[in-house]
Amino acid sequence: MPARERAYHDLKYRILEGRLPPGTTLLETEVASLLSLSRTPVREALIRLEEEGLVDVRPRHGITVRALSIEEIEQIYQVFSTLEVKAAQLTARRGISAADYERLDGILSQMERATKRGDIAQWSELDDLFHAELVALCGNPRLQGMLRQLWDQQYRARIAIAGLRPLPVISDKEHRAILAAIRAGDEAEATRLHQQHRDRADTLLLSLLRQQQGQPSGG
Repeated sequence: MPARERAYHDLKYRILEGRLPPGTTLLETEVASLLSLSRTPVREALIRLEEEGLVDVRPRHGITVRALSIEEIEQIYQVFSTLEVKAAQLTARRGISAADYERLDGILSQMERATKRGDIAQWSELDDLFHAELVALCGNPRLQGMLRQLWDQQYRARIAIAGLRPLPVISDKEHRAILAAIRAGDEAEATRLHQQHRDRADTLLLSLLRQQQGQPSGG
């Protein structure tokens, strides 16, 4: 992998996983030292990360990892969830193969076992995989590309409240119902169920973020 790609992926991973939390400020030389790379590939990586909204770059002053406000996160979810619901509708319209269904069913079974163990971290990884698989089956590359652009921002918000969320028993049931509707080719029901799921999950996430930051829960 070229040095600039290594720098980009390494930094992005550290930011998304919270190893470089919001507000972290580093000089370009410090970033290069952290990654054991020269400044040129690091500079190129930082430009990409700034374009994606993950860092602010100030010449001669280094970088600061961006912190998103609750309002910004809410706006991101309004777009992200709308696109994901559309993807579920399109997937139901196109239909899924028996192999696709077995793969998705297997992911849900693993999620249910993680819920019983109280393993939120494992459940969250599988949740990302389940939603990504549904989007991958929708047949619309432009929609998929737009969701990928927003994924990083919503992922950071989810990581931030991972330790606060209740056991996802309701989400497990909702996922089962969504998959059943998609398997049946019922796009209206798949759309309705996925919208209901996203609305509830997004409201919970925003409420937990406000709780974490000591803000009123709001609507």
